[in-house]
Amino acid sequence: MKLPKHTQVTQLTSPLGTMLLAACNNQLVGIWFEGQAHLPDLSGYAPDAGQPVLQQAKVQLQDYFAGQRRQFDLPVTLAAGTAFQQAVWQALLDIPFGATCSYGQLASRIGKPSAVRAVGAAVGRNPLTIIVPCHRVIGTKGSLTGYAGGLDRKTALLQLEGVL
Repeated sequence: MKLPKHTQVTQLTSPLGTMLLAACNNQLVGIWFEGQAHLPDLSGYAPDAGQPVLQQAKVQLQDYFAGQRRQFDLPVTLAAGTAFQQAVWQALLDIPFGATCSYGQLASRIGKPSAVRAVGAAVGRNPLTIIVPCHRVIGTKGSLTGYAGGLDRKTALLQLEGVL
């Protein structure tokens, strides 16, 4: 994933480890756990120079981890993905707090019921972890499969939301 040229980055210490947040033009372009799969190289980007959205994201994520927030109200862009990835990521936004959806159900929701594997790959490349709730996607029989941030974090997030 290539981020916009003028992206700024910051860190947040969360109960599940260090998180890296990226924004450009006062829109979030990425939130990842340090060391997660598909984490872009952020070394060439400037540290946060006061983008309000990065500070708002930190506060809202802290509130989420404290059990005080169920929805996020932040300007985001999903433009870094392909049209297919963007459709999957947009569908993830429709999975409410405390609910889950299978990869097959998600594929059907975007009108591609036979594209379960491709949907899984797109979910895994979600650039806005937690905000775009890819952790709410589970296996067909309720199994906890796949999460770029690690299954231990996926479990913890679903426990926080009262699913497990």
